[in-house]
Amino acid sequence: MKNESINSLNNQTREAWNATAQVWDEKKGDEGNEFHKYLVRPAIEKLLELKPGQRILDIGCGNGLTTRRLASSGANVLGIDFASEMINNARKRTKENQELIEYQVLDATDETGLLKLGENSFDAAVSAMALMDMAEIEPLFKALIKIIRPGGCFIFAVMHPCFNSMHTSLGSELIENETELYTEYYIKVKGYLKPSKVRGLALQNQPQPHTYFHRPLHILLNTAFKFGFVLDGLEEPAFSEEIAARSDAISWSRFSEISPVILARLRI
Repeated sequence: MKNESINSLNNQTREAWNATAQVWDEKKGDEGNEFHKYLVRPAIEKLLELKPGQRILDIGCGNGLTTRRLASSGANVLGIDFASEMINNARKRTKENQELIEYQVLDATDETGLLKLGENSFDAAVSAMALMDMAEIEPLFKALIKIIRPGGCFIFAVMHPCFNSMHTSLGSELIENETELYTEYYIKVKGYLKPSKVRGLALQNQPQPHTYFHRPLHILLNTAFKFGFVLDGLEEPAFSEEIAARSDAISWSRFSEISPVILARLRI
């Protein structure tokens, strides 16, 4: 049973995402932002190796970006999210492949609720940029090991906890040498090893801050290993040099050799 503090955090996070759902949906649209289009989506598809007809669980589906994409490749997809407003937006945006898609309001930290989906019910599960919004992750991994079929996998994408968290910052410095004057961009990292939670805004005009849960890699992966998963795939995508060259602001698109996201494939 969840303790009171976890329940409270979970309820706060759900409330924040319900309040933010409309702004988030308008910003992400049908295709998502640069992170999703250029980094997260291609890496998920590479790791998943999807076959038409497979049944996939999309955890923290938001407005259904990944759900719709997987269904367009022939998968049967169940998208779940604990924010009912996110699910409402996902249903509104799903106009194609409706026979392959189902949405359900379901908290990914609710082990009992997840188990009700059925043992060995899915060929794979994915979670695109959602684990860092969860107050706890053990119940999810504990349930997934049972509801994913033997030989199946769970793929998660998160902001890279080494380089892209509330404890990191981007900056620039003007460098002068004997022949030229140029700008060098850098990332400042601190507080990586300590799990923490921070409230902040992911989008401009976001009506309510939400809580980001920072977990270093050893905590993320050891939680998976604890329940029987094996790591057999890893991706650390970065923006291309072409995108970096045309970027005119201090943002992640400036960095072509440091990954702002990390994706892991965990096999049963």
